[in-house]
Amino acid sequence: MVFAGVAVAVLALLVGVHRYVWRRFVGDTTAKGGAARRVGTVALFVLPMLSVGALVSSRAGVPFWVQQVLAWPGYLWLAALLYLTLALLVGEAVRPVLRRVLARRDARSAAAEVTAAGTGDARAEPGTASRTEAAPASASSSGPASTSASGTRTEAEPRTEAEPRTEPEPRTEPEPRTEAEAPASPPVADPSRRLFVARAVGGAAALAGLGTVGYGTYGVLRGPRVKRITVPLAKLPRSAHGFRIAVVSDIHLGPVLGRAHTRRIVDSINATRPDLVAVVGDLVDGSVADLGRAAEPLAGLEARHGSYFVTGNHEYFSGAAEWVDHVRELGLHPLENARVEIGGFDLAGVNDVAGESEGQGPDFAAALGDRDRGRASVLLAHQPVVIHDAVEHGVDLQLSGHTHGGQLWPGNFLAELANPTVAGLERYGDTQLYVSRGAGAWGPPVRVGAPSDITVVELASKQA
Repeated sequence: MVFAGVAVAVLALLVGVHRYVWRRFVGDTTAKGGAARRVGTVALFVLPMLSVGALVSSRAGVPFWVQQVLAWPGYLWLAALLYLTLALLVGEAVRPVLRRVLARRDARSAAAEVTAAGTGDARAEPGTASRTEAAPASASSSGPASTSASGTRTEAEPRTEAEPRTEPEPRTEPEPRTEAEAPASPPVADPSRRLFVARAVGGAAALAGLGTVGYGTYGVLRGPRVKRITVPLAKLPRSAHGFRIAVVSDIHLGPVLGRAHTRRIVDSINATRPDLVAVVGDLVDGSVADLGRAAEPLAGLEARHGSYFVTGNHEYFSGAAEWVDHVRELGLHPLENARVEIGGFDLAGVNDVAGESEGQGPDFAAALGDRDRGRASVLLAHQPVVIHDAVEHGVDLQLSGHTHGGQLWPGNFLAELANPTVAGLERYGDTQLYVSRGAGAWGPPVRVGAPSDITVVELASKQA
């Protein structure tokens, strides 16, 4: 009942997120009935269907080639959906700011047009008050007769052509402004401005989201980087000082990462010239029949004291017993709740906790119960959550994986809720725990904020 409720909640969340993404990328930026809107609507219907197909195909027994066809677009869309949504949410804060900036710019442009129009009107109406008042004076001196100073009326001299009679010019009213000359009205909400903002924010979000996914995919396909750390162990004898263990976890061979991925990892490990190789679970996502060939390059691992393997939770989804037999054929030594003595320390390994459903869970008593606690010990265990059992059994160093370092930010915050350590080296009492981010990726072949790694752990003796 609880599982059904969680499934319904997850489905409702996915539907809501897809609706939001459709609205911002398609509904707000395209015209109704247009080809762009139809294409965007179809894409946002088909892509989630591919994602569901990629997630369930391996469990449903779908042919492996079909899984490969579904995996790339289906898994990549899950990563793209995450970062497109995050980018759009950031864009929600930018959207009103951009609208205000554009509105102020339009208002300034309108005010400038009004000012320019007023200046033009003033220049177009010359002042009539500047006309001379000579007309009345002329009229008094140019009548038909004039009177002399002695009072004798004399005839006025005839006007010559050089002295035309001036008539007062009629005063004309200024013509009304045409519609083109009328001052501009204040700007109103402009649909074109709203469309511009939607497309600008949507374009920036698409660039940021898809660019993040592209870079994260490149990081996975490029292969893991090698890290080196030194771990001092109080009980380690001087003869084992500088012993190097190449730790690799979470390779996740599957429909996306195959034989070439394994080859890159093997080459990177061999280049470090380790004394021992530890493959700490989640090697595969699929059956030996589908992925046996992809794992074959592991036979090329080179280490003076050999290569060792413990199961992860994904091996129990893929046929753990068959994979244990297969890696043994490739030259690795499975440690199924077992221990071996290496020069100067004990190396133990326990099954993953997921094996409890098959009666093959971790057995610390079998792996560590009868050992000499005066010797240094190193434990291989896929999940960090068993660290407390390691502390109880006096383990000096536990090597784990499983978390992927969160793989996709902000997934690291969720990983912190379920694991005592997400990545790196931490101390729990007298026991140290090192967690690798892993060499591959589960689901989307994308890593953001959690680069893949192979770690060379160099043991240091305090007696040296």
